[in-house]
Amino acid sequence: MELRQIQYFMEAAKLEHVTEASYALHVSQSAVSRQIFKLEAELGVDLFIHEGRRVKLTPVGRMFLGHMEQLTKVIEKAKQEIEEYLDPERGTVCIGFPSSLAAQMIPTVVSAFRDRYPSVNFQLKHGSYRELIDSVSKGDLNLALMGPVPTSEGQIRSETLFQENIVALLPSGHPLSGRSSLHLSELSGDSFVLFPEGFVLRDIVVSSCKQIGFEPKVTFEGDDLDAIKGLVSAGLGITLLPEIALSESLPPSIVALPLREPSVTREVGVIVPANRELPPTEKLFYDFLKPFSSVFGHRFDPEPVVES
Repeated sequence: MELRQIQYFMEAAKLEHVTEASYALHVSQSAVSRQIFKLEAELGVDLFIHEGRRVKLTPVGRMFLGHMEQLTKVIEKAKQEIEEYLDPERGTVCIGFPSSLAAQMIPTVVSAFRDRYPSVNFQLKHGSYRELIDSVSKGDLNLALMGPVPTSEGQIRSETLFQENIVALLPSGHPLSGRSSLHLSELSGDSFVLFPEGFVLRDIVVSSCKQIGFEPKVTFEGDDLDAIKGLVSAGLGITLLPEIALSESLPPSIVALPLREPSVTREVGVIVPANRELPPTEKLFYDFLKPFSSVFGHRFDPEPVVES
């Protein structure tokens, strides 16, 4: 079995047409047909049902394709790692991130890293909190930025980079919008706009409210940060969001206020595999992140309370 045969087989399987596969591969149609025939003869099974130059995978062909796709990923990963060992500053960093870190943290750290290592490429993978943990555990990713940082996942290792405040977002016409800071209990009578159940940011908000004796009344849900901010802007409720998820300047229809007594925070950090080493280029990025955390200080620290 040759890599060329596997490549021709996979292209024909994807396009379901031998001639179109030959065009994509820049070889003759007869070359594709000949290599597929040799592959089938070696395996002793028919991988395709042939309908002229059109082809469809047989059941065993579909099974074989799945294995070959996995094999191709392993080969590409091996090639990438070898290239990175030869020159880590020309490799690729594949990093996962949740939506709450997309607006500011990802662009900032990627830009700063590229300033130092301009030849490094990036593949950015957006995912939910659970999806990112699973991707690192299974080996689909080696790095993911997270908030909060998971602490009880056996297949991953976590490192906290910084702690950030979670702040209240109120419509500008809200009775408390002119305050410099808020007690969380002062929002107990408000309608909340939160992420759906299962989202970690919702869990943080609900848990913080319950700790001081009330359960937030959720009237709207959304899995998109901009949608949630838009609902607040329209006066349909209030929300709590991490400060790093906010843009540098909020629209005048929204007011962001720090919370005190209790303050609500989350830790932001990076997760990596616990049982395998990072490729050289991703190790370079991982080491770069550690001292970089000082860039993201608290922007909404509450003012000290002076007791009368």
